[in-house]
Amino acid sequence: MTLELKGVSKIVGRDTHIAPTDLTLDTGTMNVLLGPTLSGKTTLMRLMAGLEQPSDGRVFWQGEDVTGMRVQDRQVAMVYQQFINYPSMSVYDNIASPMKLMGVERAEIDRRVRDTADMLKLTPMLDRKPQELSGGQQQRCALARALVKNAGLVLLDEPLANLDYKLREELRIEIPRIFEESGAIFVYATTEPEEALLLGGNTATLWQGGVTQFGPTPQVYRRPVDATTARVFSDPPMNFLPIAKAGAKLIFGDGQSAIAAGNLAGLADGRYTAGFRPNHLEIKQHTPDAMKFTATLSVTELTGSETFVHLDHHGQRWVGLIHGVHDLTIGAALDVWLDPGHVYVFDENGKLVVPAAYAVAA
Repeated sequence: MTLELKGVSKIVGRDTHIAPTDLTLDTGTMNVLLGPTLSGKTTLMRLMAGLEQPSDGRVFWQGEDVTGMRVQDRQVAMVYQQFINYPSMSVYDNIASPMKLMGVERAEIDRRVRDTADMLKLTPMLDRKPQELSGGQQQRCALARALVKNAGLVLLDEPLANLDYKLREELRIEIPRIFEESGAIFVYATTEPEEALLLGGNTATLWQGGVTQFGPTPQVYRRPVDATTARVFSDPPMNFLPIAKAGAKLIFGDGQSAIAAGNLAGLADGRYTAGFRPNHLEIKQHTPDAMKFTATLSVTELTGSETFVHLDHHGQRWVGLIHGVHDLTIGAALDVWLDPGHVYVFDENGKLVVPAAYAVAA
């Protein structure tokens, strides 16, 4: 089974919701759509499902053009962030409802309902009505109803956003196992880079209605093709700094310089943008060749075991994710350190020129 989008776009009035997109999803794959709110994730999923028709382009399912086919006639199941259940039915009947419409035998319905309910920890609630459940339990009910259909294409639009932290972490682990067993094509939309990394499979990064990159998740994370993809696949977003290459040196925005060694040695002289992720900033020098920058501390956020530091570096806003809890003075100058091995280099058009050394070695 394959789902193929060929030149698919969606234009509403003068607004481009989805730019022309080519995308091929294969059988038994987990495919994450990663992007901020309003980047086009939900619209792209609705085009895949047939809930919306493209302004241009075609959608193919197993080689057949299904562009104009009704969603009811496709092998599709979809779960939204805002769960939808039938209030007058029990949880059991909610989960069983799509199979009854499909004419599945009663014994098979019962087996699938109970197996799926057990997997999603719904067995004690099968006789209850949805209004008797918590929000997280109602979302699990909606997810179970989609999974029992044995659909070839399962679309999950931020399905865990309304669940509590513990259950969300459990289901992030369970979902890859579920899709491996089903053999279906799973498409999972999220705004969280961490969630994409946990789910694995493939990731398509979206920005303003366009797919900026698609490929194996670790590859997209480690080797983003451009600064936009790097920004999307980093939480908080990647930090940037203008640099210049002159001879054997890299010259940074505040006059800081470093030897252009390793994978940066062959970089042509000129102006570039350096990018580095928040977790690669340190407040102590841990490597001999680490570069020191002095910035003004604007805000700190404690997460328990880590500290987010918001910095002003000559008018540029940086965020650092520092291990441990630190007593830092707001408004004071703060020295931070960066290992050159974690620096990405982008050209003046934002295209990746040199990946970080650690990404090449990974």
